[in-house]
Amino acid sequence: MKYKITLPKQINTILERIEKSGEEAYIIGGCVRDSLLGEAPHDFDIATSAHPQKITEIFRGEKTIKTGIKHGTVTVICGGTAAEITTYRTESEYSDGRHPDSVDFASSLFDDTARRDFTINAIAYSDSTGLVDFHGGIRDLENRTVKCVGVPKKRFSEDALRILRAIRFASVLGFEIEKETSEAIHSMTELLSKISSERIAAELSRLICGINAKKILLEYHDVITTILPELAPMVDFDQKNYHHIYDVYTHSVAALDFVRPYFPLRLSALLHDCGKPECFTLDENGVGHFKGHPEVSAEISDDILRKLKFDNNTRKLIVTLVKNHDRQIEATDKAVKRAMGKLTPETFFLLLELKRADNLAQAPQYRQRLIQCDKLEQIANEILKNEECISKKSLAVNGHDLIALGITDGKTIGLILSMLLDEVIEQSTENQKSMLLTRASQISEKLRKDL
Repeated sequence: MKYKITLPKQINTILERIEKSGEEAYIIGGCVRDSLLGEAPHDFDIATSAHPQKITEIFRGEKTIKTGIKHGTVTVICGGTAAEITTYRTESEYSDGRHPDSVDFASSLFDDTARRDFTINAIAYSDSTGLVDFHGGIRDLENRTVKCVGVPKKRFSEDALRILRAIRFASVLGFEIEKETSEAIHSMTELLSKISSERIAAELSRLICGINAKKILLEYHDVITTILPELAPMVDFDQKNYHHIYDVYTHSVAALDFVRPYFPLRLSALLHDCGKPECFTLDENGVGHFKGHPEVSAEISDDILRKLKFDNNTRKLIVTLVKNHDRQIEATDKAVKRAMGKLTPETFFLLLELKRADNLAQAPQYRQRLIQCDKLEQIANEILKNEECISKKSLAVNGHDLIALGITDGKTIGLILSMLLDEVIEQSTENQKSMLLTRASQISEKLRKDL
């Protein structure tokens, strides 16, 4: 871990201008943490002894935005770089468990850092002073530890979102959570009801894509099932099936760990079997079965994604992957073309990733599906390479061509295009415009006679 931070020129200029006015100024929080870890900060927060009015005077002539003037924050844009500058402050009680009832300006950097969530986010720096670390944040960075500033229960009771932030940092950074902080998290999960759906979605999205996601999801399943109660029945649910060595929740988390950190794919893995407990049956030999669980899992997933207010495209993609994760696809050109046409090629390849992960999270002796997935991928790549027809969009004719033939009914046009696609995939008709128009006329005439 490095201890010298090289500041962008514009940020250093901002700090120097504040210091020249007789005030203190430091970068603080995530930008310091990330810099010490060797990562490029996404943005810069500055803490200062100067009050907002003085900041606007210091940067007269620069663009300033009074983004959070009520809480002492002014955004300054200097040389094209934006920085949030906040006056040292202390906070009162948090009656709603999320926001302070009032904010007062503080006289010292120590007072300002004492209100922050975790030690690794309470380190300050300036070129003139160097690192300022009142709470052992540098030590915790070295030990790869997430630890609350002060008393954990007090920090979490002030703002319940900090519970999710703690496990998200541990997942993304690959850190452990300090014992007292961890114990407080487990004992205070009921506070999570105070967090909005949007904030839950934002934290969950980053948490499940972290390098330590598997460990955190297993160790803090009580947190996860509090924000996603639909997953609670999965925990410790014995599948009683020789294909599985884990309970439903552990299997799902293991599957998540086998896919790359692409959010829709990881959440699909976590949710893909959420309907299993509802569909569970035992046969006469005591073997568990889950008939219809993909459809039920898709319905539960849809409800979760709507509740968390994810955008429609993300929701539809995840629901599609969950619904199709157990779908059997023959390793033939025709079957793969139909699947790719129905799902889109992009979704088809994502589905193969999910299928592989699902199989890898089962008993090691039952991983034959991996071979099947490799065959499907090879066939799909050949289809794309050869630019073969897989959907109505890739037919050599379209609705306008059929209208030119005198076929004007929308439903009939859709039906004929579907029939033409079937014939092209079955290779009974070539994807050649004149031939397809001839077949369209023949089909239209037959449909007219049948009516």
